[in-house]
Amino acid sequence: MTTTSTIVMPGERITAIEELAKSKRVILGPGLRRQDETVVASKAGPLRHKEPSTFWVDNYQRRYIPARGDQVLGIVRSKAGDLYRVDIGAADTASISYLAFEAATKKNRPDLNPGDLIYARVLNASADIEPELVCVNSVGKRGKLGVLAEGFFFKCSLNLGRMLLRENCPVLAALTRELPYEIAVGVNGRIWLKAHSLRETIALANAIVALEQSGYAEIDKICDNLGDFLQA
Repeated sequence: MTTTSTIVMPGERITAIEELAKSKRVILGPGLRRQDETVVASKAGPLRHKEPSTFWVDNYQRRYIPARGDQVLGIVRSKAGDLYRVDIGAADTASISYLAFEAATKKNRPDLNPGDLIYARVLNASADIEPELVCVNSVGKRGKLGVLAEGFFFKCSLNLGRMLLRENCPVLAALTRELPYEIAVGVNGRIWLKAHSLRETIALANAIVALEQSGYAEIDKICDNLGDFLQA
């Protein structure tokens, strides 16, 4: 990932991305949108770039806005007919059908209760309708999705959640060298964590939360000292 000091504001035109898009396929992430042949910023913050051609705006926002394809952690709130209402931290409650789970049928329904935690993918997201979730991938398999049992659940900023979800995240790699664990990170700023013992689980959670206010330049230094942090 390449960091840059370029700060963009909402409505600002990003001509560098437009020029690159003429010769190759460009992927626009959060904070950027295409308007006809132009690319403009929809949020304020530093412009980030990941090779070969992915761009986004690193914006600190408190409210999660669902987007198609996002992986999120949700809390089941209630059941309404064939649907479950799920809190994903957005303005509207999301819904998930009992058929949106692997091998689910009318006779073989998932056993979900209010308060259960699920790891799901956003199937549909629009300003006009409530978000729709699924717990299977494109071939109908659950993969890492589904109901999360036991473990420790906590919240973080949306920025930290996105950072942990990036490919080859140095933080998760450093934690793996110290302790074995299972983790599910949602783009909506929610994390589920499970280690061999409660003490190890809490230590890992504290190590992740310590990264909350760290800049990109400090992450490598913190990762090098994670062993000392976990033993504290």
